[in-house]
Amino acid sequence: MEPDGLQQATFGAGCFWGVEAAFAELPGVVETQVGYTGGTTENPTYEKICTDKTGHIEAVNIKYDPQKITYEKLLETFWKIHDPTELNRQGPDIGSQYASAIFFHTPEQEETAKKSKEELQNSGAYKPKRIVTGILPAQKFYRAEEYHQKYLEKKGLKTCPPG
Repeated sequence: MEPDGLQQATFGAGCFWGVEAAFAELPGVVETQVGYTGGTTENPTYEKICTDKTGHIEAVNIKYDPQKITYEKLLETFWKIHDPTELNRQGPDIGSQYASAIFFHTPEQEETAKKSKEELQNSGAYKPKRIVTGILPAQKFYRAEEYHQKYLEKKGLKTCPPG
């Protein structure tokens, strides 16, 4: 938990522009930033992660007020905004940087994420496919270049342009 009572959540669900926009509009989400996490390269750049050699995933780091929005609600949004059965791709975007992943910050987040994934898989919503979303410990989050932050908002767009 942050000193101000806020909590963090980190999700990878394909191109981070649309993911950030979806989470930013939720009541209780205080701050979003896009960046790279989960890899081995120090201080990755967009150009480096696009080589598919750094191990980093495009992700959104969220600060939220748990008094106004639950982690479960964030997970509901995460599952709805992408296809968790696609391995290393979302729509026209292909590469390991577009992997579906939940990066947990606490043991409670890990437990909740695993339960949520299992329930969704067991619901049959994706039959016959399997959910491939990774549930991983949060690692160092590298903030992406400034032009990526709030990209859709800066361009006056509500959704990502078609691929």
